[in-house]
Amino acid sequence: CFFYSEKRLTSSERLRCIAKAAAGRLEGKLREKTLTLDTLNPQVKAVEYAVRGPIVIKAGEIERYLEEGGTKPFSEVIKANIGDAHAMGQQPITFLRQVVALCTFPELMDSPSFPEDAKWRARRILQGCGGHSLGSYSASPGVECIRKDIAAYIEQRDEGVPSDWENIYLTTGASDGIMTILRLLVSGKDSSRTGVMIPIPQYPLYSAAISEMDAVQVNYYLDEDNCWALDINELYRAYQAAKLHCQPRVICIINPGNPTGQVQSKKCIEEVLHFAYEENLFVMSDEVYQDNVYTPDCQFHSFKKVLYEMGPEYFNSVELASFHSTSKGYTGECGFRGGYMEVINMDPEVKAQMVKLLSVRLCPPLAGQAAMDVIVNPPQPDEHSYKQFRQEKSSVLGALADKAKLTEQILNAVPGIKCNPVQGAMYAFPRIFIPPKAVEEAKALGMQPDMFYCLRLLEETGICVVPGSGFGQKDGTYHFRMTILPSIEKLKVLLGKVRDFHIRFLKEYSALE
Repeated sequence: CFFYSEKRLTSSERLRCIAKAAAGRLEGKLREKTLTLDTLNPQVKAVEYAVRGPIVIKAGEIERYLEEGGTKPFSEVIKANIGDAHAMGQQPITFLRQVVALCTFPELMDSPSFPEDAKWRARRILQGCGGHSLGSYSASPGVECIRKDIAAYIEQRDEGVPSDWENIYLTTGASDGIMTILRLLVSGKDSSRTGVMIPIPQYPLYSAAISEMDAVQVNYYLDEDNCWALDINELYRAYQAAKLHCQPRVICIINPGNPTGQVQSKKCIEEVLHFAYEENLFVMSDEVYQDNVYTPDCQFHSFKKVLYEMGPEYFNSVELASFHSTSKGYTGECGFRGGYMEVINMDPEVKAQMVKLLSVRLCPPLAGQAAMDVIVNPPQPDEHSYKQFRQEKSSVLGALADKAKLTEQILNAVPGIKCNPVQGAMYAFPRIFIPPKAVEEAKALGMQPDMFYCLRLLEETGICVVPGSGFGQKDGTYHFRMTILPSIEKLKVLLGKVRDFHIRFLKEYSALE
């Protein structure tokens, strides 16, 4: 009342007004919330992200219960739900941490504990930073010398295919770059709304972004019976069906695959690029697992290199954005949130708009940019740190290859589970048989059958995996995604518990039929 009074109030009068207002609030006269579920952006409500969904929340509750002295049939929760290498016990690559430490605290340059090749890289990165400090902002596309190092890395990886550093943009993890490109592409209304073609199964970032932007999700299904290969006929089917209700403008590919672990062949990539050329689609190639290839007869082929080899007609016209990250590969540095995208054949006026959009978020974290630089500019054979770096990298990738094979072998020995070879990436995506009675029980509880299965698995064994329904799957099939990142000893325990649980689960519901 005193805010609007025309007369000047005494202190006692103001206090009485305050007391009266407080009493009114206590009587339930609270101001209504501006932001409620009814007024919340409906696109936010539509977003789902299974990797950190209800299963993971439940796992956290069980962990706290155990920490407080509660008892379960198990002593710990094993989280196999997310590709977080360091959380699973993987050790950092020494050289990467040395360079980032030197950049963060340059006084360490005087320490004999740090090798000269690490110091040289740190000095070069800092010279590209404002005030020679990692605490400064960089240009929105990233530190120039790091962008140039990435371009040189791409040229070397792709055996001489040219890369222009001005087409390189540092990002806050690959996810940031993917979201940026999708924001540029999504437009239109009703039947002209942008359709985004994504693989099923897919990494839920894509479906979440499509929901948030109110775009149209266009599913194309990977061929599970052919090791999750991409079938060109399925692309045409999905495209033609989508044209009836939206305008497909972009196709997303994840290679190596998440959650499916396949490595696409060069022939398959050529077919995808020809399809994109013919149908005038923008291509988004998620290549964050490019270092994670385990099967000897598989090889990573970048979409850019294959596009180049298809000739100038394709290489100079197909719009392509490729993504990489510090979070995967052999470094597993998720927390640095480092990444980059290379964007080719983008209209110059659109590129200017993209740079404007990037400038709104100022710049990616500089520590993440420094970490990305080490990944693309590692120690060379004539440098002091090369031997240790090579040994650590080979150890990580060798262990992952062993765990990929072990996972496939153990799961395929379980009745009612079929697991395709884990050719690459960090996950297995086995198909599980769920008896009809269990399906009925799940539906009666209002949940997907594979969610019901994964919740039972968690509550009875402490194993946290993600239901296949969170990634997409063909109707009538059920899967779960699990990471192969735990130590070999813990992975054996995990797989043994999954095997024993599945057999019990089948017996329980078979007895009911």
